[in-house]
Amino acid sequence: MRSIWNGAISFGLVSIPIKLVNATESRSVSFRQIHTEDGGRVRYKKVCELDGEEVPQAEIGKAYEDADGSMIPITEDDLATLPLPTAKTIEIVAFVPAGEIDPLQMDAAYYLSANGVPAAKPYTLLREALKRSEKVAVAKYALRGRERLGMLRVVDDVIAMHGLLWPEEIRAPEGVAPESPVSVRDAELDLADALMATLGEVDISTLHDDYRTAVEEMIAAKAEGGEGVPAPSAGEEPGGGQVIDLMAALENSVRAAKEGRGEDAVVTELKPRGTPKETGGKKSTSRAPEKKAAPARKSTSTAGTGTRKAAAKKSTAKSTTKKTAAKKTTGTAKKTPPRKRTA
Repeated sequence: MRSIWNGAISFGLVSIPIKLVNATESRSVSFRQIHTEDGGRVRYKKVCELDGEEVPQAEIGKAYEDADGSMIPITEDDLATLPLPTAKTIEIVAFVPAGEIDPLQMDAAYYLSANGVPAAKPYTLLREALKRSEKVAVAKYALRGRERLGMLRVVDDVIAMHGLLWPEEIRAPEGVAPESPVSVRDAELDLADALMATLGEVDISTLHDDYRTAVEEMIAAKAEGGEGVPAPSAGEEPGGGQVIDLMAALENSVRAAKEGRGEDAVVTELKPRGTPKETGGKKSTSRAPEKKAAPARKSTSTAGTGTRKAAAKKSTAKSTTKKTAAKKTTGTAKKTPPRKRTA
């Protein structure tokens, strides 16, 4: 990677020669401006407003536009006389917890590379000190003609620096929040928590620019003589500025997130606190099996009755047989002559 700035880190009395390297790059697809009638390139020319003539780069200088529109010329010699102690130095001014840096201040990111063998030892010392302290270094440095604020932290085995905006460059969020008071119910918060839990975490490295991919595919198709990628069917924009049912939207979001993760898409409806639960549906559901089972119990009891009746008939028949036998026995006993007594 090509360095864009050479200087040193000032760490107390320790000086660490370093090179500044861009840590990020833009992958956006860039376009040229053309004349739509003939496809010719359209270029910008730097023209003087007074004489209308094109001005070469060597004759272009700097000026400050005053409130009344007048121009105040500023030369490189004027700028060189200004005190800029950080012109070639990243001057560390403090070490603070990373949580004290407002993410709104984050700007461009750079890698700091040790410049030469002698710089390896102090570079490693600062890196390990940052690791052990679990803090970041706040520094001042100059780049592209102005003094800037930076934050140094450790990324893997490299010291990285994030350019920071000055505190006065951060706008106050006045008039941004909803002006009218809004109340959020516990049930809505519960569904929002459920949606957050369903979406879960993500590996940032797996995310990519779908739009850039589509643009590249369209360009490749046109380059081969095609008409590009067919446009997808226009769907309804979410929200669309219309009033929506927040609870329904949250429930549908949880359901869609679960389906996307291949999970069971059953969403339990959460009722607001203090609202009576609707149990009518549940009662009818719980009684349904009993109604279906009732005929089976009835048929079983009928069969049991028939069995008991058959048993009673058998018992009656047995009783009748016993009575008949008893009568026969009695009759036989009467016909037998009495025994004679012996004197």
